[in-house]
Amino acid sequence: MCELLGMSANTPTDLCFSFTGLTRRGGETGPHKDGWGMAFYEGKGIRLFHDPEPCATSQIAEFVSHLPIKSETAICHIRQANVGNINLANTHPFTREMWGKYWVFAHNGQLPNFVPREGMYEAVGDTDSEAMFCDLMNQVRENLPRDAMPQQLADTLVDIAKGYAEQGVFNCLLSNGDWLFSFCSTKMASITRRAPFGPACLSDVEVEIDFAAETTPNDVVSIIATAPLTHDEQWDIYERGEWKLWQQGEVIASGKVDVPVHKSEAAMTSPSPDPSANSLKLNP
Repeated sequence: MCELLGMSANTPTDLCFSFTGLTRRGGETGPHKDGWGMAFYEGKGIRLFHDPEPCATSQIAEFVSHLPIKSETAICHIRQANVGNINLANTHPFTREMWGKYWVFAHNGQLPNFVPREGMYEAVGDTDSEAMFCDLMNQVRENLPRDAMPQQLADTLVDIAKGYAEQGVFNCLLSNGDWLFSFCSTKMASITRRAPFGPACLSDVEVEIDFAAETTPNDVVSIIATAPLTHDEQWDIYERGEWKLWQQGEVIASGKVDVPVHKSEAAMTSPSPDPSANSLKLNP
């Protein structure tokens, strides 16, 4: 199963620390070696990085991990291929324009028999994930007004996500830069960091950071991931069917819906990350 990483913050924030932990799972402490991608929102624009190579050994990932990129909203993904070839077109996160904004989507799970509705958005690659994203975009465009309020947006997204989760495993992150939507079908966790900030240590590599030295007392930064990235902080573990709509680092809407357990889940469960990774120095 692939792994997700999202960030929602009230101030432009460096994602380097969390991304460092995620990269180790891309072929080193985890089996997710079939490509990776990142999307950082900067104003109305996005910086996109994709690579079909394993994240743990990718020269592009190494380059990105040292870039001074700060963003209020970001989505990252490392892939363990289930459906679709290993190539650039099939690498998450996927993006489309709607209503003058870039929408970004990343998914883990599998809907083996998924058939998308016909509409203006079509997949470029051959993954079920991109097909779902295009299907979702077509449904949102059809059922919501351009200026939909957050609760109206959340209701529609949850209804769509529930429909996918009834067909297979559907964990996702979705954003248009103004908000970040997270939905858990099987596995997801989140943490909100705010003052007083303290140190934290990654689980997959020997890296520690003192957030107090990198933040102000007004900062609020929330991280959403498939599994906790640090071993010395208290993460909130999502329940099956739980969803949250984030904005500026805070949850502005949340809830839980009933989703079934699928037979394919056991086969898709990834082994726990091996914390015995090489030491790595982090440049804040």
